[in-house]
Amino acid sequence: MTTMKKVGVRPSWFIRFWAIVRYEMLWNIRKKKFIGVIIIAFALATLGLVLPSILSSTTGTAIAANPNFAITYGASSFGFFLFALATAMNSISSEFESGTIVPLLTKPVSRTMVFLGKLFAAFVIILISYAILFTYTTVGSIFVYGPQNSLQFVPIVLLGNLISTFIWVSILFAMGSLTKNTIITVLVAVGLFLALFIAIPIVSVFAGPSPSLNYLPGSGAGGSMLVGNTTMSISTGTDNIGVNLVNYALYPSANVTFSKVNFQAIQTNETSLPTTGVLYTEPLSLVALRALGVAVVYTAVFLFISWVVLKKSQILE
Repeated sequence: MTTMKKVGVRPSWFIRFWAIVRYEMLWNIRKKKFIGVIIIAFALATLGLVLPSILSSTTGTAIAANPNFAITYGASSFGFFLFALATAMNSISSEFESGTIVPLLTKPVSRTMVFLGKLFAAFVIILISYAILFTYTTVGSIFVYGPQNSLQFVPIVLLGNLISTFIWVSILFAMGSLTKNTIITVLVAVGLFLALFIAIPIVSVFAGPSPSLNYLPGSGAGGSMLVGNTTMSISTGTDNIGVNLVNYALYPSANVTFSKVNFQAIQTNETSLPTTGVLYTEPLSLVALRALGVAVVYTAVFLFISWVVLKKSQILE
């Protein structure tokens, strides 16, 4: 009598992919630094909502209505960087440092699947975090600043914040794959962030809002937009994708004007800074879509670098 050996059924691609995503998400959620970032984000959001009420009760003046708070609220450059850092700083590098990359790749998964699983897990975690945060601030803004306009555009602001954050996620993924060292990855990312965070505003103020600033991650050039009788300040970089897309949807024919501050003409007790005149003008559509395109290109390039390096990395047991 012959015996037949039972052959195991290979799990489907989705089951294997989801196992990696679940593993990465659970590992991220349990990290103290991620919990700390969530607490900081909600603390800052709460402060932005509560502080006007405190000042109002202290000074005895009513809170000025702001019907556009919900569609202009968004994380800052620092907020994008913190969320990316907490989620992706050791997503790849720690696998090499701890040696867990070896048993991970002995499973029926490819390196591409591991990479995509980690990337998708970061996307889901940040998306859920932002969705909760934006829901909190939108509801809070109604109680503090009164009825809000154009609430249907809040998801666009959220999506823009997500895209802005993923520039830093992709940079951290690339550095983690290249260095395989979490400390070096963090140091390089922090150094790059500080250089952009400090340099771009200084250059924009003293040298003028150069168009080249719009092709670097960050706030970009600073300009102004006239809407009716109101002048709105506009930052044109990748940190303001969501807000500028909403502005474009609301004011599709608007133009952004860029002027240089005239420091020699500044006098005391001035209510507005003097300028040297209009340097150049761009349509708001170009400002919004260019920032979106620049962010997508940066993210795609750094993720491609990370994927290629991970595919070619030599795994030593």
